[in-house]
Amino acid sequence: MCRKYTNLSATDIEKLIEIEATLSYYAELTDCYMFIDCMMENLPHAIVVAEAYPKKQHGLYEKTVIGKFVFESFEPAVFSAFKNREKSSIPRAITQEGLTVEQNVIPIFNELQQVIAVLIQEKQVETLTQPDDFQNMPFALIEHIVAPNLQPIPVVSDLLVESIILTNHENKVIYTNPAGYRFISELSGLESFEQIALDKILPFLQEVYAEGDDVFFLEITFDRKSFIVKKIPIRNQNDKVTLLIIQDLTELKLKENELTMKTFAIREIHHRVKNNLQTVTSLLRLQMRNELSASNVTAFQEALNRIYSISSVYELILENEDNAEEKVDVIALSKKIGHKMVGTASSPSIQLAFHHENIQLFCHSKKAVSLALIICELLQNALKYAFVGRTEGIIDIQFFHNESTISLHISDNGVGMQEVKASFGMEIITRLVEYDLAGTFTIVPSERGTHTQIQFPVSEEVFIVND
Repeated sequence: MCRKYTNLSATDIEKLIEIEATLSYYAELTDCYMFIDCMMENLPHAIVVAEAYPKKQHGLYEKTVIGKFVFESFEPAVFSAFKNREKSSIPRAITQEGLTVEQNVIPIFNELQQVIAVLIQEKQVETLTQPDDFQNMPFALIEHIVAPNLQPIPVVSDLLVESIILTNHENKVIYTNPAGYRFISELSGLESFEQIALDKILPFLQEVYAEGDDVFFLEITFDRKSFIVKKIPIRNQNDKVTLLIIQDLTELKLKENELTMKTFAIREIHHRVKNNLQTVTSLLRLQMRNELSASNVTAFQEALNRIYSISSVYELILENEDNAEEKVDVIALSKKIGHKMVGTASSPSIQLAFHHENIQLFCHSKKAVSLALIICELLQNALKYAFVGRTEGIIDIQFFHNESTISLHISDNGVGMQEVKASFGMEIITRLVEYDLAGTFTIVPSERGTHTQIQFPVSEEVFIVND
């Protein structure tokens, strides 16, 4: 089963076989049901690959559940253990046969400390005994929606937006909440349907009922509508009863499609902006081929660097197709700009060093453009003035952070800055730092070379992602 449904290696499977050999002992020792579940390779579900029952226990499972799918909505503790890589417990999970159990789950690791499966311990939850007249009410069959108590369950189910439908052993409707009645009536066109099997009225539910006595979870699209259907068989009744919980996803799907179209449109705009910037760059390079004075060539190259810095933001956004929030990796952006500018500088022996403490610093596109231009201007100043009369040098870019502040340091080992002169580049830096980043720009006293520092606050648009 592991070879067929999972991507586990032969070594991983051997480890699970060793653990499976001990399951029956733990089942007897704890008087609980034991299982091993693995994540499936191509589906967002788990699958039961091993089981062991205590010999004296009867009734929790009437037949083997090996090979059954496990859905996150019914057994969240299982998936929590997979995702969080730690023990997970839940007092009320729903078994494959619709019973409520207490679950304790621990992850199983391989030698590479990867979670290859989870070990599950289950014990049936004792339900409270209700008065006979309450037990005979069809509403009392909805035992998995609210905890058993003496409150009138119809009030709860009537307020739910999900469709709650109960059917008997012939799949005929014996109870619906108002949402369930509207669901059946709108899709079938019938006002009364008590004497007709639900899977006959709504043929798309036949797949749900075909799963027999198993808990089942299915997404269905019918007549341009989308639904999530959860089926829970309810036992301990005179007749076989099935509970359906149906959630209408149609409006959600429409909003997702609208968001997808908007995201596509935004990406198309980014493509056009990037292409237009490349066109402007090409025009400037054509102009530079004409005979220009040295000062004009320098001005053109500075303009090209600024345009490239802005274009780099859009390139990084477009490289990640799943980047719906338009997040930009600031470290990657600084490296992209730095290597490009050093590579096109007149002094080929300038080295670039980065120190960023392995932080993952991101910002949204508008802030990224400002940061790109700031980095560009500071690097241009270093390349232009720091190494006059020298053939080699080092420019160091450093990022530091604490809980509320990010610091960007750009320093060099050049001749040093004797005095700060007003210039177009310095005006760009000051305005962008103060107005766009709400930060401060300072020149740090240094015995050697020039050291500049920019500090700006962590915010919703500038943030650090922790592993």
